[in-house]
Amino acid sequence: MNGRTRSVIEQEGDGTAGAGEATVVDPRRLHEAARIAEALVFASTGPVSIAYIAERLPRGVDPIHVMRALKGLYAGRGVNLVQVDDHWAFRTAPDLSFVIRTDEKEVRKLSRAALEVLSIIAYHQPVTRAEIEDIRGVQTSRGTLDVLMEAGWVRFRGRRRSPGRPVTFGTTRDFLDHFGLEELRDLPGLEELKGAGLLSGRIPPTFQVPLPLGDDELAEDEDPITEADIEEFGLLTPGGKEDE
Repeated sequence: MNGRTRSVIEQEGDGTAGAGEATVVDPRRLHEAARIAEALVFASTGPVSIAYIAERLPRGVDPIHVMRALKGLYAGRGVNLVQVDDHWAFRTAPDLSFVIRTDEKEVRKLSRAALEVLSIIAYHQPVTRAEIEDIRGVQTSRGTLDVLMEAGWVRFRGRRRSPGRPVTFGTTRDFLDHFGLEELRDLPGLEELKGAGLLSGRIPPTFQVPLPLGDDELAEDEDPITEADIEEFGLLTPGGKEDE
């Protein structure tokens, strides 16, 4: 880590130890904290939570300041440090993705039905299968939802407090990561969707793009998924042991 990196980290690192109580952290500790955080994210195969990083930083160092400083330092490089919800990861700069070659199997393209269902879940979550079908105007096959869940972009959120206690669906952190979103509120708005040609120019003037809840927020009429529910869905074998 060069002198410029240390300088920026020191500037970003000055935080507060408590309400109204200023603190000055030793520059050497800030520098070491930045190196630790950088190593943790670099060594991980997936996004790393801020809580995991905070546990491993020197005491008294604000992990948010450290990560924001590192994000700024990597902004103009071939690899960027990006935030995904409350997690952090290194990703190839978007404008250089075309030069990256990979031998990995290409992800199967989603059908139009799967894209429609994914969009509805993203914007309307928490949403039940019946509500998805009501919005689309057609039945949704179990196979379509299975494809989205196997891709890791859709998950069971909870159960609606209504007759039959239907399952509610929501998106995952992998969904945010794949589409380059820090949080659900970064989903394209009405004007962006119209500008991209994804919405008809004849949509009703009263139409609004719904704003989804946060990933882990349960709605007032939604109960959390229990182990019994997971077993019912076939994700656990009887007795609670995960399928191999």
